[in-house]
Amino acid sequence: MKNDLRNSLDSLFEIYHHRRYVPPDPLQFLYDYDDPADREVVAMLAAALAYGQVRQIIVSVSRVLEALGPSPRQYLADHSRSQVAKALGGFKHRFNTGAQVAAMLDGVRKVAARHGTLGHCMEQAYRSEHESLRPALTALAGEIQAASSLPWNQLLVDPSRGSACKRLNLMLRWLVRSDGVDPGGWNLPAYKLTIPLDTHMHRLGRVMGATARNAGDARTAEEITAFFRQIDAQDPVRYDFCLTRLAMRKEMDCQAFEEYWKKLVK
Repeated sequence: MKNDLRNSLDSLFEIYHHRRYVPPDPLQFLYDYDDPADREVVAMLAAALAYGQVRQIIVSVSRVLEALGPSPRQYLADHSRSQVAKALGGFKHRFNTGAQVAAMLDGVRKVAARHGTLGHCMEQAYRSEHESLRPALTALAGEIQAASSLPWNQLLVDPSRGSACKRLNLMLRWLVRSDGVDPGGWNLPAYKLTIPLDTHMHRLGRVMGATARNAGDARTAEEITAFFRQIDAQDPVRYDFCLTRLAMRKEMDCQAFEEYWKKLVK
């Protein structure tokens, strides 16, 4: 059964794990930046704003990146928090304002300056005995939050409080994995990544028997990740993109997907 499951997942991977299936997705913005120091800033911004309607997410991220110019890292180094806020005057993304985005980006600037890059901050906090990257992610998010003076849950969540941290784990997938879809840039082990748990992956996890839990929290994300780690111990989030794309494109309800899945793994 395990081999059959992996074969089925590999088939889906071959079909859907391609850049042509990325848009519309905030991941698409990372492809425009060859410098990892720019890419990580874009990833943090795109992940922070990745809530709500995807069309609005794309518009909002585009608006901020237009203000930051061709090198977001350099722009932040050359401009004060108030100057960034002025450049984002009138910006609004659902619950967040331009001033809040400017505050978060100021935190990003300070942490990157302190450690060299955000990736180095993560690398310095990572320990091989950690079961996942969550402790290092907690350190990174905590430093940005403290440097920005933003309350938690205004663009940033605290990974230590049991949240699934879908957006931050999505950012990690983008920056740690490196292939035709995820551009990479950070030197951290992919086998310590956690599934970015959104409604699609939670539903798929229940259908596949990876979890029976209803709560979309850190424990559920860890259970689903452990399920995929049995299939690919070195890359447990390998199938995240293709499975969520399958679910979105099939537009199936849970029962329809369960029937489809049973046929797929026969």
